[in-house]
Amino acid sequence: MTSKQRAYLKSLASSLNPIFQVGKASLTPELTDAIAEAFHKNELIKVAVLKNCMDDPGEIADMVAGRTHSQVVQVIGKRFVLYKPDRDKPKIVLPK
Repeated sequence: MTSKQRAYLKSLASSLNPIFQVGKASLTPELTDAIAEAFHKNELIKVAVLKNCMDDPGEIADMVAGRTHSQVVQVIGKRFVLYKPDRDKPKIVLPK
C-alpha cells in the first residue's frame, strides 16, 4: 500500500466510529472471528482498545491484521483502523 493510498483510507476512517472494542480479556478468538466476519460488509473497520486492556494497541492491530489477512492503516492512541478489500466487488477504490 502506498502512502497516498494510506492517506486516502485515513481520510475515510476519520468519520468512522469504532465497531469493536478490545477489553480486559485482550484479543480473543471470538473477537477475531467477529472482526473477520465484519469484513464481509465493511472494507474499513475501526477498533477501540479500552483502558483496562494492558496490551499495546499496535501489537493487537498487527495480530488482528495477520489473523484476518487485512492491513493496518493506522494506529492512533487506543484506536486502530484495518482495511481489507472485497475480492468480488470492492467498494473502496484506492488512488494509484
